[in-house]
Order: sequence, then C-alpha cells, then structure tokens
Amino acid sequence: MPSPSQPSTGERRPRAMVIDTAWRGLGPGPQALSGPGGAPLTRTVKLILLPLIVRPALRPELAADFLDAREAEQLDALIRESAAVLEATARWFTLLKKTRRALGIVAGNPQDLYFQRCFELATEHGAPGPGADTVARAVLEDVVDASGGRTVEALREHLADAARRARLDAELAAAWDGREAVPAAADTGLAAEVLEACGAAGADAPAFDAMVRAGHGSLLGRALWAAHPADVWDRADIPPHLGLTAHRVPPRPEVGRSASTATLPAPFDRTLFERLFTVLQASTHREQLPTVPELVRREVGRSCAPLGLYDESLRVTVVLGGRLAVGLDPLGTGTSVAGSTAAHRVVNGRWQREASVLRARRMTVSPRPDPDGGVLNALAQDLRTPWAAYMRRLWVRLHGRDVRDAALPDAASAWGVLDGVARSVMMDHRARVRTALRTLSAAAEPASEPRSA
Repeated sequence: MPSPSQPSTGERRPRAMVIDTAWRGLGPGPQALSGPGGAPLTRTVKLILLPLIVRPALRPELAADFLDAREAEQLDALIRESAAVLEATARWFTLLKKTRRALGIVAGNPQDLYFQRCFELATEHGAPGPGADTVARAVLEDVVDASGGRTVEALREHLADAARRARLDAELAAAWDGREAVPAAADTGLAAEVLEACGAAGADAPAFDAMVRAGHGSLLGRALWAAHPADVWDRADIPPHLGLTAHRVPPRPEVGRSASTATLPAPFDRTLFERLFTVLQASTHREQLPTVPELVRREVGRSCAPLGLYDESLRVTVVLGGRLAVGLDPLGTGTSVAGSTAAHRVVNGRWQREASVLRARRMTVSPRPDPDGGVLNALAQDLRTPWAAYMRRLWVRLHGRDVRDAALPDAASAWGVLDGVARSVMMDHRARVRTALRTLSAAAEPASEPRSA
C-alpha cells in the first residue's frame, strides 16, 4: 500500500523529491533542521538523513538518484519512523546554539559541527530534559578541544604578527618568482576519453592514469601562467582559466588578514588567509587537519603551484572538470560541440529534467520582459554560463582534498567528485529558484481587505 505522504504513481521519482515530501510530512517538529520553505536543509540531508537514517551503504537500493515506487515507500517509511529522534535532534541543536552564544563561541559552522552530535544526543537521551544544559556545555567544550586550535580565529591571530607576515610575504614572492611557465597546455583529448568512460557505468578509464603520469594538470597550470592558451577547451567564447581568476593571468597570492564568505574572490585570486578560511569553515573533522602554522606553511607553496594544488591527480581532475564544464548545457540549446561524451549526456540529461531549468529555458526564448525586475532572469543567465559556478565549486572541493592529502587514485574516484559537484551546483540553483518564486508569490498576494460591517 502506498505511503500516505507519497503519490501512488508507478513512475520512478527523484530521491531528493521523496526525501523532501517525507520531511514535510513530519510537521513542525524538526523545524530547526529545516529551511525557510519547510524543506530539510542541505546539511540536514548530507549530515543526518543520508548517513545516519537512510544509510545507502547498507541499503544500496536507496543510493540511486531515482527510485521506483517500492523504494520510495521504503525511504519515506525510514524518515517517518525517525520523526521522534529528528524532533529531539532539532531541540538539542537549538539548545547547543543557545549555549554556544552564551559561551561566546563563534568558530565554525554550527550545522557542520553539531548536527551529528545532536543526533547522537537524541538517540542516547531523547529530547533535552533535566541536566541538558550541562550536557550541551560538555559537548561544546569537547568540540572546541577536538579542533585543537584549528579555527579561523587561530588563523587570524597567527597571521596578525607583523614579522611573520613579512616573512610569509617574502616566501610567497620567492615561490612565485621560481615558477616555470610553458607557452601551451597539454592536449585535452585524453580528458574526453576519460569522460566517455566515466559516463558509461562501470567502464574503466586507463587514460586517467596516463594523464597523471604525463602531468597534464601541471601543464595546464603552467600554461595559464605564461598567457592564455588559445582554444584549449575548443570553445573560443570561454576563457581558458574558466573563471578561476578575474585576471588575464593569475596574480601572485598575498598573505591577507580577513575573509568573508559573501565576497570571496575567484579561487586563483584569493589570499593565503582566504584559501585557509574556506578550509577551516568547511571542515567537520578539524582534528584531521594539520595545525594552523603547518597549514600556513604548506599553503605558501600550494598557492604558487600549478592550478593552486600540489597533487597531480587533483590537477588532472581540474582538466577533466574543465572539459566537462565547457560542455554543460542545462538549457538544451545543443550549441556546445564540447558536450559530446557519455559524462556530458549523464549530467546534462539530469539537469535538463529540472523544473527550475525548464522555467529558465522558457524565459530565454520569451519576448516578454522579466516581470520580477530581473531576479529570475539572473537565475536563467546562470544557466547560460554554468561552467563558472561549476569550476569554482570544483576547485574548492579539490583544494580541500589537497590540504588533507586526499588524492584521487583512479578515474572512478575522480568521477565521483566531478559528478558530485554537478549535483551540488544543480541543487543550489534549484533552491535559489524556489526561494525567488516564493518571494515573488508572496509579493503578488493582495493585502487582505477588512470585512465590511
């Protein structure tokens, strides 16, 4: 019998949609884990629902992007059966945030740091009860101790010393002057071969190993230092650096003293502080990172290395990502000759089925002016240049792996990152469209008129 919160259709449904529908059926209990529209937060799905409730590793039938009716009912049931523990998790999270403010703790993202801890507390204790304040304080102190001083505040204090800053600036200048530039990048034909194999499920891609051995990532990075290599992506309308810098060639990194998530520059244009700021902000297991002085020491060399990365497998993944990015075609225009591999067909097919993309596609061909003053048109414009958001997010993810010495050993692992970034960008765009539509809908509702006597 179909689940009461899921439609009884025989069609395969996106797993994300099943999760969204089941979550909304829980009511207001887990509100602290939800967004303004009532859907689960992205981190709720990533840190709680998938790893702790759905557990795709143990239930591989629920790991797919699209589920049949039986699998959708199973997933829905898992979430509904967890209603009590999810509500308790939300209440613990609210308490931890309140205690965090009282203790004056500002380091890190509370969702990243506490979501899984709150789920553990909910599983062990249920909802917060007598003595919960003491437990919350102990958890917060444990998280702070586990970070081992690997915080943005510690980074800021480390780089505040004038003598240290002068020494780091001299080291950056020496490393930058010691670079070796080459006039042209390596042929990206092997990248297309890898993407063709990756897009075909289970296919091997020995060309990935060949690219790593030949240093194709390093060649591209050095070519970007020399000058813009012409037509490296077979797209004259896209800059060879793919928006990873706002300059003709990447500038020499500076030390920096501050950073803001809302105003971070392009990856190659970031200061030492900004590069490490993103790593510390995003890390959920900071104890696995080097200490702040060691992070800074390594980042001096890394920021002056080809593509801003040390590991060659990660650099090659930038090349693969660039080849994939220039062939992204969410609007289905068919104008890109680069999007001809199996990987492109997988990613573009998924994107073109998005309802938000279909709305944007209609806007691109509509002769009528944008009625909302440009909000939706700006979102549609993002789909005309999808490579920009894709490459920025890909580089950040690879940089985080490089800091943790987490290389990509084969094509399959590289494809996992490439495809994961594509999904992340798509879901982010979907959320922005939904937010814009909710805002426009609320603004269009007429004010309720008072009843006449």
